[in-house]
Amino acid sequence: MNILILGAGGREHSLAWAIKQNPKTDRLIVAPGNAGIARLAECAELDILDGAAVVAFCARNAIDFVVIGPEAPLAAGVADATRAAGLLTFGPSAAAARLETSKAFTKTICEACGAPTAAWARFTEAAPARDYVTSKGAPIVVKADGLAAGKGVVVAMTLAEALAAVDDMFAGSFGQAGAEVVIEEFMGGEEASFFILTDGITCLPIGSAQDHKRAFDGDLGPNTGGMGAYSPAPVLTDSIAEQAMAEILRPTVAEMARRGTPYQGVLYAGLMIGEGKARLVEYNARFGDPECQVLMMRLGAQALDLLLACAEGRLAEARLSWAEDHALTVVLAALGYPGAYGKGSQIRGLDALPEDSRHMVFHAGTAERDGQVIATGGRVLNVTARGATLAEARARAYAMVDRIDWPGGFCRRDIGWRAL
Repeated sequence: MNILILGAGGREHSLAWAIKQNPKTDRLIVAPGNAGIARLAECAELDILDGAAVVAFCARNAIDFVVIGPEAPLAAGVADATRAAGLLTFGPSAAAARLETSKAFTKTICEACGAPTAAWARFTEAAPARDYVTSKGAPIVVKADGLAAGKGVVVAMTLAEALAAVDDMFAGSFGQAGAEVVIEEFMGGEEASFFILTDGITCLPIGSAQDHKRAFDGDLGPNTGGMGAYSPAPVLTDSIAEQAMAEILRPTVAEMARRGTPYQGVLYAGLMIGEGKARLVEYNARFGDPECQVLMMRLGAQALDLLLACAEGRLAEARLSWAEDHALTVVLAALGYPGAYGKGSQIRGLDALPEDSRHMVFHAGTAERDGQVIATGGRVLNVTARGATLAEARARAYAMVDRIDWPGGFCRRDIGWRAL
């Protein structure tokens, strides 16, 4: 079959890598792709936020299956457009994707279905939000309601920090995403990512991971889109996973169906785990980045079979086969990220690195210029490895990191520290 993946990051590179291994794949196109993706698939210039343009592209290229990677096309209704055109599609409708695009919407769903989550309040003006923060005290969490590229959340440990976050959001730091602000109770515990596929009825767990959001070693520095991840997450035990399924994920999927907006695709639950139970931090309507990289490293070719079963509404028949192994990815980011950073620096040494079932460098923000790979984004490379143990996966990943010649980049040296 001919498959189109929408997106340009490390998540899409790992999806393409896994899908390419499946013999069902004939032609694989990624739009717009990047320098790493171009080595295993065709890349195409396409406005992935324009549903009509995507549908027309699919018609011209005889596409059988569309896989939507990032959240922005989901929010723009691209999945609605491709489904309306009769195209088999992986990814939720714009209405269902509100589980990510509006934090307040997610909270109302949790209230309706009884899913455990943090106490919260929503505000459209700064003054009452400041009053609320002052009455509650710190630590407290301040969130832009809408999409903010993973950066619209401030975990404020002091009152001054919380008040500054409220002022920044209402002053437009996150654009329209901060027009409404959600303020939540601070939840203690350890955070983990839990992923399920759902066709709107059946829910199939497909793995756990743990991300590292802070920029620097020891979980210090500003929040980022993620500086590394590993899978599985030991903190998400079998009993806690079943509690999360029973109390959070299945009730959410049922509530979405009850409202006439069934959810179809991957549902990523950020969970806070404490005292042997999970509470929902947030939902994402797509695979996490860089969590997708470690999941795809472990799933391999069967990923396509699972995505197809989800899109075709036959997830109840699907079977998942996990190896008893571990995967870890280290993000190489441009110096200055998540603040201002330079673009265009050359990255050397990539051609000498292994590319196999245990070693991969997934490109996140790269392009090729005059035969050279250059950095074009904040998070640039995902150096990923598998091993029989997490320690082995980590050793392999950092051995690859050390062979990359890129003075313009940096990484955390402690990915996986919680589990190890």
